[in-house]
Amino acid sequence: MGLEPVVRPLFEISPVRWDVPDPRRYDATFFTSANAARLGGEGLGALAALPAYAVGESTAAALEAAGFTNVRTGSADGAALTEAAARAGVRRALHLCGRDNIALRHPDIVIDQRIAYAADEIAGPLEVPADAVVLLHSPRAAVAFASRFVARSAVCLAAISPAVAQAAGEGWAAKVTAPRPGDEALLEVARALCKNGPPDAAGAGS
Repeated sequence: MGLEPVVRPLFEISPVRWDVPDPRRYDATFFTSANAARLGGEGLGALAALPAYAVGESTAAALEAAGFTNVRTGSADGAALTEAAARAGVRRALHLCGRDNIALRHPDIVIDQRIAYAADEIAGPLEVPADAVVLLHSPRAAVAFASRFVARSAVCLAAISPAVAQAAGEGWAAKVTAPRPGDEALLEVARALCKNGPPDAAGAGS
């Protein structure tokens, strides 16, 4: 896309051992991060035949790579994911997630949770080029970045969802949300910011 990627890890990701429940108890599985699919281990095989609801395109791709055959990609966030599952008749689901997570809830679905990975924040200074557009993929990453980076007025943010944008707080040169939760849409936002600079004040929080 003509962009130069600068990688600044905020977390160290590692797998967590988890017990695999009987898949016959569930109508579906929920995945709110690609890390659960990438680091879930051999236990994922027992669940691969269940419908898998994924938040975002990258999570869906990770599930397909892990052998899941019925992957359904959500259009927004965890709340939208559970709502789509409820409309499809899901009444009990298993949510594989990280140690630090936002619990999924829906009045019509019993949701069990298993911790499949940990994301531990990396200590130390965080250096970001002055002209960079920062891509944020989760509310926790947004909070971690905002707490360690002071010169907000010089940096533009591209957030993968409204929840991520909200978690980043205010004071940035621009803060723009991707129109849908996926890396392709997020990169389009980043490219527009790199090419055109911050939008006017009316659009900066959109």
